[in-house]
Amino acid sequence: MTALARPTHGRMIGGVCAALARRFGTSATTMRVIFLLSCLLPGPQFLLYIVLWILLPSEDKAHATSW
Repeated sequence: MTALARPTHGRMIGGVCAALARRFGTSATTMRVIFLLSCLLPGPQFLLYIVLWILLPSEDKAHATSW
């Protein structure tokens, strides 16, 4: 598994689904479909997406801070 960071390429909105897909070894499209389907269920999906968007570093910033 790779480090959890939002990629600079392949983003649609914030890159959260692309980052999760890369982390768990699936395609970004699959992760986006799973997210959209989860929005049909009750819960804080949009809030969680926004929190991850804020907390996950961008890939270029993650590489700049690593030694």
